[in-house]
Amino acid sequence: MIEEKIRFLSKDLHIEGLLSIQEGERGVIITHPHSLYGGTMYNQVVETLVEVYQNKIFSTLRFNFRGVGESEGNYDEGKGEQEDVRSALSYMYDRGKRDIDLAGYSFGAWVNAKIKDTHSLCSRIIMISPPVTFLDFSFLSFNPKIRFVVAGGKDDIAPANKIKNVIYTWNPEAHFEVIEGADHFYTGRIDSLKTALSRLIN
Repeated sequence: MIEEKIRFLSKDLHIEGLLSIQEGERGVIITHPHSLYGGTMYNQVVETLVEVYQNKIFSTLRFNFRGVGESEGNYDEGKGEQEDVRSALSYMYDRGKRDIDLAGYSFGAWVNAKIKDTHSLCSRIIMISPPVTFLDFSFLSFNPKIRFVVAGGKDDIAPANKIKNVIYTWNPEAHFEVIEGADHFYTGRIDSLKTALSRLIN
């Protein structure tokens, strides 16, 4: 599916994104890894999420957080980035999407999880490699929106054993999938990630 370059407002900042609209009310907002470590909307895990969701007939919106690429502003330690996600959700809602997933990879998963008011516009939260040894997830208690969590078996930033120990507090009914042999960047394991996501996302 062709993605068009768009801009939307996050408070007073212009945020750049890539949008693909399909029929129906299903959509997804996809958020990228850490802005200070080279994370952008062109990350290969983000692009894998875009491909899988488009194949499942979801409209997709990925964007660069403030301070990344052509998005205005500066890195804001996750606070302003939450506003960027809320604005993206509103943008998709205004485009007629009423069943919206929030899918984040690494830092993006952390930002998504920090948003307290997602219940109004977000149907499900999908977390790819939540970086539990790198960022503080102690704020996260029960959230029934968290449906799928995926991590690599050789990931020291989002270790599967540590996620397994806390996921029951996030949502005991969430499905946890481990991609064996995968590091945090899914080096050589992108196809395995794609296969798993294609099975989980419906």
